[in-house]
Amino acid sequence: MSGSARYLYGDDPVELNAGRPKARLTVSNTGDRAVQVGSHYHFFEANRALEFDRNQAYGMHLDLPAGTAVRFEPGDTREVELTAYAGHRRVVGFSALVNGGLGSADTRARALERAVTRGFLGARREADVNEFGGREFGGCEFGGREIDLAEQTGSKS
Repeated sequence: MSGSARYLYGDDPVELNAGRPKARLTVSNTGDRAVQVGSHYHFFEANRALEFDRNQAYGMHLDLPAGTAVRFEPGDTREVELTAYAGHRRVVGFSALVNGGLGSADTRARALERAVTRGFLGARREADVNEFGGREFGGCEFGGREIDLAEQTGSKS
C-alpha cells in the first residue's frame, strides 16, 4: 500500500458517546501544580487534589475525543462533562481504587472507602451518601433517575 492513510469525513457532525449516560460536574484544583486528565481516564480516580463529587464520577470518563485532555491549573474551577464507560466496564489501574467491575456493589464500596482513606477530595463513603438506599448497585443515578448502564451499553459486568 503506497501513500499515507486518508480520512474521509461526512458532512454531518458526529455526537461523541451517543446514547450513553452523561453527568456535568464542577471541578476545582486545590493543589499547587497543574493537573491534566486524559479523555479515557477513570475520572473518579483523578488526582486527589481535584475536588468534585467523586461518587457521581464513579464509572465515568471525560466526554472528549480520544487522545485529548483537560488541564486544571492551580486554583482553577471549571465544569466538565463525563460519560459512562461502555463495553465490559472493568476498571483496572489508574489510582488503584477500583480494580474490578463497575457494576459490583462491593467493588464500589471498597473503591469509595479507598478514596476517602487515601484523601481523594470529594469522595464519600456509600453509607454517608445514602443515595442508593442499600440496594445492589447495577446502574448510576443521574438527575434523580436511575439508568441501567448494562441496558444502555448492551453489556453486563
